[in-house]
Amino acid sequence: MRILLLSREYPPHVYGGAGVVVDHLSRALARRATVEVRCFGDQARAEPSLRVRGYAPWERLAGGPETAYAPALEALSVGLAMARDPVAADVVHTHTWYVGFGGMLVQSIHDLPLVVTLHSMEPLRPWKADQLGTGYAVSSWAERLAVERAERVIAVSAQMRGDILTHFRVDPDRVVVIHNGVDADAFRRTEQREALARHGVREPYALFVGRISEQKGIFQLLEAARTLPAEVTLVLCASSPDTPELAARLEAAVAGRSRVRWINAMLPVPEVVQLYSHAAVFVCPSIYEPFGLINLEAMACGTPVVASRVGGIPEVVVDGETGWLVPPGDSAALAQALRGALADPARARQMGEAGRRRVEAHFSWDRIADRTLAVYRDAIAAKTAAREAADADHRTGSAR
Repeated sequence: MRILLLSREYPPHVYGGAGVVVDHLSRALARRATVEVRCFGDQARAEPSLRVRGYAPWERLAGGPETAYAPALEALSVGLAMARDPVAADVVHTHTWYVGFGGMLVQSIHDLPLVVTLHSMEPLRPWKADQLGTGYAVSSWAERLAVERAERVIAVSAQMRGDILTHFRVDPDRVVVIHNGVDADAFRRTEQREALARHGVREPYALFVGRISEQKGIFQLLEAARTLPAEVTLVLCASSPDTPELAARLEAAVAGRSRVRWINAMLPVPEVVQLYSHAAVFVCPSIYEPFGLINLEAMACGTPVVASRVGGIPEVVVDGETGWLVPPGDSAALAQALRGALADPARARQMGEAGRRRVEAHFSWDRIADRTLAVYRDAIAAKTAAREAADADHRTGSAR
């Protein structure tokens, strides 16, 4: 099978979970099929079964005035470029709204089945209007059109599948659930600690990893951290702010707080593995989280998790077994769970070990690639059936 993947993010330009997913999925699929990745950026790679090509926005857009909606228009221009180049594929698979327009063009121009994976949903992220301005209407339009035109839609959690059926007009038979995975070889506990020293991290500490976004609940976490034991540090490995205003707000919120260590960078995997491995507890206080890949990474490193009971997180973190779940946005409940995890290291260690076992049993990329290939086969069959039905209708109309 020949597969065309479209994505905004791809190494080395990765800032969020979607880029991590496309990276690992493309490599797992390339062990089973021929894969081409088209993405934003300057990437260029050619391997026996994996080709990567990066695209830049239309130059004319880059020269215009600075506006909040400009990134949405730039995304559409990249989609045009992706669709213009020749395509040799049996299926096109898009990730996030940024490439939804490009995927629809490839679907139409080359008569290919379209598969769409949503890593989040624009209708459930109204704060994106602060980031994109009126471009939020464009991102919402591109996402909706791609979902409703696709032969198959992949939801990353059962909760997201329900949200898709609520917010979009799509046949339930077209929407399937495939959880994200984690590289359990790269993410495993290590005894190395040099990254901790380099970044000024002292044990014991609670760890947050993620983007600086309203979605991630970082400000509720800062409020909860005020009640942690005096010897505990809160480490924020947080970067890629949605807006400059959010970055400034975080800077003001951590100023003068000696028990908060902010690492304003997306660290290489070996360094973040060290942070995961030696954290007393990992915390994911998201307000909205369709899946929550960071929880899998922490669990793979044998670290217990305190996370919000929201979106797809309960499908990853088993409450009372691999961690603790709390209501989203509830700083008091979050603080109580964190204090409980810190007060019982033996139980926390048992939960971390259980998390590692759960990762190994359910979230391997090979398993996810096999399920994704099955979705491609279904999409191709659906497209073929639609063509045959259209041909039959055309013949019947001609006969009349």
